[in-house]
Amino acid sequence: MNRMVISGIAVLLLAAVAAGGFWFGQQRSPGGGEAAKAAVAPAGAPAGQGGGVAVEASKVARVALPQGITAVGSLRSDESITLRPEVAGRISAIQFREGERVAKGAPLVLLDTSVTAAEVQQARANLTLASQKYARAIDLEKKGFLSGQARDEAENNLKVAEAAVALAEAKLAKLTIRAPFSGLIGLRSVSVGDYVKEGADMVNLEAVDPLKVDFRVPEIYLSQVRVGQSLQLTLDAMPGKNYEGKVFAINPLIDAAGRAVVIRAQVQNQDATLRPGMFTRVRLLTREVQDALVVPEQAIVPQGDEWYVYRVADGKAQRAKVEIGQRRDGKTEIVKGLQDNDVVVTAGQLKLREGVPVQVIGPSAPTSAATAPAPAGTPPKVDAAAPPAAPKS
Repeated sequence: MNRMVISGIAVLLLAAVAAGGFWFGQQRSPGGGEAAKAAVAPAGAPAGQGGGVAVEASKVARVALPQGITAVGSLRSDESITLRPEVAGRISAIQFREGERVAKGAPLVLLDTSVTAAEVQQARANLTLASQKYARAIDLEKKGFLSGQARDEAENNLKVAEAAVALAEAKLAKLTIRAPFSGLIGLRSVSVGDYVKEGADMVNLEAVDPLKVDFRVPEIYLSQVRVGQSLQLTLDAMPGKNYEGKVFAINPLIDAAGRAVVIRAQVQNQDATLRPGMFTRVRLLTREVQDALVVPEQAIVPQGDEWYVYRVADGKAQRAKVEIGQRRDGKTEIVKGLQDNDVVVTAGQLKLREGVPVQVIGPSAPTSAATAPAPAGTPPKVDAAAPPAAPKS
């Protein structure tokens, strides 16, 4: 019996010692009391420092934001033709080099002139004879030896001879094909010695300075476009370059198939870097806004057909309905709903409700590990490069 009592007392003593050691270790461990309190802290406490929801925010800004319409188009020559002969003949000479610039009126292709030149000489000889006969008829009529009818016949023969000379000279001129305007000559499809018929294709000629650009916009923008508006051109073939142009014509006929308005603009091309047929992206500037109110695009919260933002005022979130305008380069124009100096939330909107306290944070807001206070009970950091402190006497 005594042994059982002694064994029970020993077990109780061991349990008491173990419990005391555990309690003493918890009190001596760094932050033990705080960790216990944190373990029983209520869930759902605000995430930000000082009791507010952590969000990112940005101040609204005033910028120059031109309003425009974007479209795609194609470059066209200011003038473009395919040279074709008006009369049949054999090519005797080609007086241009493919791809070079030619001046207006320069001879490009010569057809054989031997037969036509002879016809011109014959017509001129007949004109000389008819002119002499007419002069003799007038002299004889004055002397009374010739009737008026004979004089009229001589005059008519003179006019026929003059017309024959003009016709022969016109045929001769058409054997020389000249440039109707200045431009770049294309690639020819004929050679010297070829016999060409009327209307046969020989070579194309393009006027490339300035160039035209044709593009289409939906008919709903018809009231916003007008002659003289400026536009900006960018080309996939020439990245990083912008070209300026102006609208000079609007087609009065609306395309019934696509319900679009065809617009034609003009762009300068003095260095001839742009070529007809190139694909281009067009931005037509319809309105110049010098002080548009803009916010980052991620600040906009859509809800159905309406748009909202969260403003930060007095440390709290305020939900505001806004009307937006155009969007460009990550910025959204605010037409109505915000004012200058407003601060809007750009990240963290899903955690917000009307009137919730917020804490604006950023890249430099959180305290870094180097400057954060050390937990209680942590020994002071010793610089290994520093000399040891002298012992106190």
